[in-house]
Amino acid sequence: MSRLCISSPVSRWWRSVYLWGTQSSQPGSAPPPSEQCHRERVQRKKAVVDAAVARASRSRGLLLVLTGNGKGKSSSGFGMVARALGHGLRVGVVQFVKARRDTGEAIFFRRRPAVTWQVLGEGFSWESGDRRRDAAAAGRAWTVARGMLSDPLLDLVLLDELTFPLKYGYLDIGQVLADIRSRPPHMHVVVTGRAAPPALIEAADTVTEMRDVEHAFRAGVRAQAGIDL
Repeated sequence: MSRLCISSPVSRWWRSVYLWGTQSSQPGSAPPPSEQCHRERVQRKKAVVDAAVARASRSRGLLLVLTGNGKGKSSSGFGMVARALGHGLRVGVVQFVKARRDTGEAIFFRRRPAVTWQVLGEGFSWESGDRRRDAAAAGRAWTVARGMLSDPLLDLVLLDELTFPLKYGYLDIGQVLADIRSRPPHMHVVVTGRAAPPALIEAADTVTEMRDVEHAFRAGVRAQAGIDL
């Protein structure tokens, strides 16, 4: 390994400037130190990635949780639905909060015979103001979800915005996790929604938190077809 690639950033910069000025510019001369360091860094990174790929030899159904306050949780889940369909897999979707059936994703995916799409929400809790109705809707939705989780013909189940009925206590987290764990071994489950409870995060294989940096809605831009719905 070149000593130029392991020195401090400041000394490396000064040494690169000096050597660049003294190197021969004729064909066949050694490349600038920065290029050499880049190649060495890439080679080291490749060795690390190749070793990690070699260690990852198992395949099984995963539980993925997409949470956080940022935009993109459901959208990421729908992307996995599209990816699964591209591989010829069968998918089930349950929407726990959204009540609209005219969103772009619902219109698109419900036309696909390999997708079972259920919109079972009653809207957000602040719209209904009726805790009993919201809890009853969540219970009905979970009955449908449980049926999907026990279906060996499904390869992926998306439980969109499941975190909301868990957060408000409409569903029992222990029962939900027990039903998810009892699914067929090959089945992947994706859960989306803000404020995922700690027990769900602990049970998950992969957790991604979307961070809210900026959102057009706060600038007075309404939700728009193709982007938000």
